[in-house]
Amino acid sequence: MAEILKDSGNLESTTVGVFRTAATVKGGRRFSFSSLVVVGDREGRVGWGYGKSVEVPSAIEKAQKNAKRAIRNVPMMGRTIHHEVEGRFGASIVRLIPASPGTGVVAGQTVRAVLELAGVQDCLTKCYGSTNKINVVKAVFDGLSKLRLPEEIAKLRGVELGKTEIQERIERAEKLTGAGVGATADNNEENSNGGESA
Repeated sequence: MAEILKDSGNLESTTVGVFRTAATVKGGRRFSFSSLVVVGDREGRVGWGYGKSVEVPSAIEKAQKNAKRAIRNVPMMGRTIHHEVEGRFGASIVRLIPASPGTGVVAGQTVRAVLELAGVQDCLTKCYGSTNKINVVKAVFDGLSKLRLPEEIAKLRGVELGKTEIQERIERAEKLTGAGVGATADNNEENSNGGESA
């Protein structure tokens, strides 16, 4: 569950994983901990950080500081991303696919943490290869860095772009929800009028 960071405006933090390592020394085993944290404001800004320490709380604190330094902007269209994109890091491959309004985030724990804190509410995802949490987070951020606005692409190509498929889906969903609200209101009025006349 996300926690709100102090002295950071409206930033929230989610601990994706805590890892323990052991070094065998003369007197026995010495443990150290590392943590992977994602930080975001749910409005298009998100970052990740990794921290190590001999205690879990200080490892998480270090990771949060690193995450705040690495925050970046994510271009979005409403509640989803503009186009399908694939991010890679090491043996991890993550595919992010825009979805129609109301779909939700269809993702595993690691990818969901990044997308939700970025503010993406409708997205389909698929992981291929290694599911190592650190590599998956890096692959997601690699994918997010490849997102481009339609205006940027139109400027580079020197052509005018029409409506994208995802824009059409969003408009269709808005019309349906608008029609649904209007229809229910009309039905309620008819029922109330029918009741009076009877």
